[in-house]
Amino acid sequence: MTIPTAYCIADMARNGDIIHLNVGGKRFSTSRQTLTWVPDSFFSSLLSGRISTLKDETGAIFIDRDPSLFTPILNFLRTKELFPRSINVHLLMHEAEFYGITPLVRKLQLCDELDRSSCGSVLFNGYLPPPGRLSQIPPDLGTSQLLSQVADPGMVRIVCGHHNWIAVAYAQFVVCYRVKESTGWQQVFTSPRLDWVIDRVALNAKVMGGSLGDNDKMVAVASGTEIILWTICPDGNGNEIGVFSLNVPVEALFFVGNQLIATSHTGKVGVWNAVTKHWQNQDVVPINSYDTAGSFLILGCNNGSIYYIDVQKFPLRMKDNDLLVTELYRDPTEDAITALSVYLTPKTSDSGNWIEIAYGTSSGTVRVIVQHPETVGSGPQLFQTFSVHRSPVTKIMLSEKHLISVCADNNHVRTWTVTRFRGMISTQPGSTPLTSFKILSLEDTDGHGGCAAGTEIGPYGERDDQQVFIQRVVPDTDKLYVRLSSNGKRVCEVRSVDGTSITSFMVHECEGSSRIGSRPRRYLFSGHANGSIQMWDLTTAMEIAALGGPTEEELLELLDQCDLALTRTPDMSPAASFTHSSTPRASTCRYAARRLWYCQRHKAGPCTAT
Repeated sequence: MTIPTAYCIADMARNGDIIHLNVGGKRFSTSRQTLTWVPDSFFSSLLSGRISTLKDETGAIFIDRDPSLFTPILNFLRTKELFPRSINVHLLMHEAEFYGITPLVRKLQLCDELDRSSCGSVLFNGYLPPPGRLSQIPPDLGTSQLLSQVADPGMVRIVCGHHNWIAVAYAQFVVCYRVKESTGWQQVFTSPRLDWVIDRVALNAKVMGGSLGDNDKMVAVASGTEIILWTICPDGNGNEIGVFSLNVPVEALFFVGNQLIATSHTGKVGVWNAVTKHWQNQDVVPINSYDTAGSFLILGCNNGSIYYIDVQKFPLRMKDNDLLVTELYRDPTEDAITALSVYLTPKTSDSGNWIEIAYGTSSGTVRVIVQHPETVGSGPQLFQTFSVHRSPVTKIMLSEKHLISVCADNNHVRTWTVTRFRGMISTQPGSTPLTSFKILSLEDTDGHGGCAAGTEIGPYGERDDQQVFIQRVVPDTDKLYVRLSSNGKRVCEVRSVDGTSITSFMVHECEGSSRIGSRPRRYLFSGHANGSIQMWDLTTAMEIAALGGPTEEELLELLDQCDLALTRTPDMSPAASFTHSSTPRASTCRYAARRLWYCQRHKAGPCTAT
């Protein structure tokens, strides 16, 4: 008769005090008393025969777990002491929970709580709870609308800022806040609940002139083809200006001065002017990218041309009600202009600014064109061409000191230093290659992780200052990495103070106080799954030593959180550009891990598409 394994183990435990274990291939020997002093643990069940298991060829009990993590657990059972500085708290807590070592789990939880404060790090600057207090909701909302907003505002989809204001878009309503030095952030406007989900939001907190008055602000939201625009009065009440339709999906929504601009890659531009109170749609060729320069709207189009519209002179043609769309430049190879960045140098003469435009194409080419103010009639001249990307360029940024481009191969970044003479870009020595790195960012295909418009990686910041990328590696995470856009070095890491997932983010500079010498400060605003807004002081972070980008271990740990069986795609949406379904995309976390492995071994090489 064969004796069951469980009874053999029970007899062995009763017949001797020494227990031999084989954990993941490593032998351990300890006493029965050591293993069983914690009641109702894995070991007490194992040695009592309640759990059947295997034995190796020497008769030792085999446990298929990590032996390196079992060592500190066994030491704790022996000494009842814990040395947290020498261990990974989170990994050990997982093992302690498996073995049912309750006293160890409690100690590790305490270590984790001591390490992570609910008040955040020194960079944590503020917390706006989910909206919903009755005093903050307009009285004209219906009872069902009011109760639904009070009960659960849902996750934050988009955060945008202008001057000392921010607008926070939830699924079906938008909330505006303003900050004052004495009182801090105050909720001043909540829109009525809409019948559709918000995909875009735009804020203008500094309306100059016009019939609206100097103190009025404007906020607009869009979903599909529809746009709603409100004006916000000084007392916080809002009035609906109108509902407009672009008749095609709205891909971008923003203000240029008092003008609200909506564009679509299908080739449509919509403009609303605060002075004339007139909405106008204009057909152009399919639009892939855009940027603004003063009162000019610059469009990069599918036919390889760059066009401009002076929206301040709206409307230019009252007779036929057309915007004046003028071709500024045509790419030599007529590739689609997929990314665009305009830099206006300081005025060097009475004739105006030196205009510099960097653009990227569908073939991966990066070009810089320049136009001297005294040679406007001849158009911009080609300054420099780079052919280092082999996938479509999705973002580009030309600033005072750097040229930065991002392509569709897992957000691969190439950067150059820019040489200037008297403020103008110079050919001596020209644009010098600086670095190459990736901003790996995996997103949900079903859209549950947030809104694409709310998770743009950047770069963020003024063009005469150091700019940053914001990296959210996986969708369901409470952690963001802030990295210098010029070289990829990590500025800081921020983690949600309440443990909630980050669903959107935005970097914005708020104006300084009225005190002499006060300067604007840069903040990172993160929107969360519970509807809250958390603020982080990036000005202080930039003054502290930079650390370097996420390590391979950190990236792989985040990738482990991603379900490898599900399809994920990287966030390829440019901050001021559109990309289409023809853009190559990674399909799974496994693919991203392989590309990460390849990137780590080819840091200095050109970007290659697979």
